Amino acid sequence: MNKLKILSKYKYIIILLFIVIISLYRSNITYTSKYNINDTLFSGYVIDYKYTDNKLTFILKGKELIRCNYYIEDNNKIDINYNDYISVTGELSIPNNNTIPNTFNYKKYLNNNDIFYILNIDKINNIKPNTNYFYKIKNYINKRSIDIDKNGYLNMFILGNKNYLDNDTYNTYKTNGIIHIFSISGMHISLLAGIILSLLTKIKKNKYNILFVIIFLIFYLILTNYQASILRSIIFYIFNNINKILKKNIDTKNILLLSISSILIFLPKYIYNIGFLYSSLISFTLIYYSKYFNKNYILNTLLISFISFIISFPITINSNYTINLLSILINLIFVPLISFIIYPLSLLTFLIPSLINIFNIIINITEYISNILSNINIFIISLPKMNIIVIFIYYLLVYMFLSINKKVFIIFILFLIGFKYINILDNNLYIYYLDVGQGDSILIKNKSSAYLIDTGCKKYMSTYEITDNIIKFFYSIGVYDIDNIILTHGDLDHIGNANYLINNFKVKNVIFNKDSYNELESDLINLLNKKNIKYYKGFNTLNLNNYKLQFLNTLLYDNENDNSNIIYLNYNNYKFLFMGDASKEVENNLLNKYSLNNIDVLKVGHHGSNTSTSKEFLDKINPKYSIISVGKNNMYGHPNKEVLNNLKDSLIYRTDIDGTIRFKINNNLNIKIFSP
Repeated sequence: MNKLKILSKYKYIIILLFIVIISLYRSNITYTSKYNINDTLFSGYVIDYKYTDNKLTFILKGKELIRCNYYIEDNNKIDINYNDYISVTGELSIPNNNTIPNTFNYKKYLNNNDIFYILNIDKINNIKPNTNYFYKIKNYINKRSIDIDKNGYLNMFILGNKNYLDNDTYNTYKTNGIIHIFSISGMHISLLAGIILSLLTKIKKNKYNILFVIIFLIFYLILTNYQASILRSIIFYIFNNINKILKKNIDTKNILLLSISSILIFLPKYIYNIGFLYSSLISFTLIYYSKYFNKNYILNTLLISFISFIISFPITINSNYTINLLSILINLIFVPLISFIIYPLSLLTFLIPSLINIFNIIINITEYISNILSNINIFIISLPKMNIIVIFIYYLLVYMFLSINKKVFIIFILFLIGFKYINILDNNLYIYYLDVGQGDSILIKNKSSAYLIDTGCKKYMSTYEITDNIIKFFYSIGVYDIDNIILTHGDLDHIGNANYLINNFKVKNVIFNKDSYNELESDLINLLNKKNIKYYKGFNTLNLNNYKLQFLNTLLYDNENDNSNIIYLNYNNYKFLFMGDASKEVENNLLNKYSLNNIDVLKVGHHGSNTSTSKEFLDKINPKYSIISVGKNNMYGHPNKEVLNNLKDSLIYRTDIDGTIRFKINNNLNIKIFSP
């Protein structure tokens, strides 16, 4: 009987868990596209669009959704609107996975939004303007909001569209941990519904007013293109009012669970939508712990901010790998400011454009405060990626300690400290040959120490492999500072990102090669002096925890490439050789000076150019694995066919094909690739 009571009490949670499992399964079913990769002619309706400088990006709804890119020549802007029927010619491509581990996966993001191809448009053949009255309203609202407010806030608060918000401003909100406040969610929907219901009641009080509000909200949901947080909020509002009308007395948290379950039944991929997860988790937890709230507004707001921070912590960490502890207090300022002043004022300003000056003053103050707070870095901490087991343990602890109201803050701080440094328990050595396009960058990590050989250069990196992603990756694996950046030589493709890393990441030391400093290296040294970072030149051996890096190239040559630092590592009898851009002449000198037999992993010299990697050198060192760090379709024709032929007796990995290559070394050698 007791078991039946427990099942009855938690039936909605059991239902939700079951639906979550089904959603995870359904969302991972392989999809067969209705298009063929060789198709070139496409037509359909425009359901979303964005202009960026000379580029138009939009979603085309034809046989299925396609993300389209069109580059506008001579700033001749194309006049396009929602639901315009458009015919285009172009080439389809499959979006790429992230090749830097634990960073934004563009392919997965698009797939979770039912988009499986990217279309690069050569020609727009025809545009038939929208004739649907519903979309005429949406186009009117869109254009009016942009005309009134060029900064994009009206468009964001009315249509939920952040496309027009300045990137730097967006990043300050993100740093402060308050970007979620700018998404239309339960609080905004409740306020909007309350305003409409209040107006209707003043006109005429009757039982059908709530029905009119629900119809309006459904209309608004379609208008905002079923955005996750808005959908969750409106479905909950509808279910909650149906419960009141039918007098079923279903508990509020169970209504929310039913709302979430209903959405996932029809839209299983929302299980991966960050907005949906934030909205659902925070709403459920606030309802679950509503008994702790009282009539003191300030204490309630602080408690809500703290609970929201705690419950959304794993989502935030696995998205950014940083968290701002100050955001608990920052929310005390911004939640009432956005919810009760800026949001209602945005609706009024849309109706009465003359209020735009007042609106802009408040927005400028908001941005100014956010900018100041975002520069307070002492409360911003970095943490590694949380796997599913850690997340489960975390939520178990949070719900257990919150429910009995015991020292949850202390428990949370202890968890933070323990989790931040959990990597010191890992005895493996990791070597990552990072995909930085046409360049070199190799991370060597062991416990709490990290060494970076070369930095690559943003100039040679693709859109989704920007330098920010490398820093995110470092955080995700528990690397919070770099003991040494070792620069093989001073060419741009090896040293180009050094300034950015030093300005945005903690670096203890920098090691240069032995020849004279070139212009790029001299500029870097000026920065190192300003930052009081030590730098060295011409090392022989670098002793690490329980291994060492040996610098083999002791001769001085007349060119930058040949003066590359050449590094040898022997760890647990696994031998690694990093050749920089050294040529065949240097290879011959190494063979005369050292015994380099049976190398396990060779970082091929000069990106696979025919200036390096001679047959004689390979016959002597006999590598099992060869790594070529090279950009996709690079202008230099790397890697050279002759070099590939020379390497045929080893297993070749290429960053342009295989993405980042990870070697995990302990008693054996484990290899993992992160291919596009």
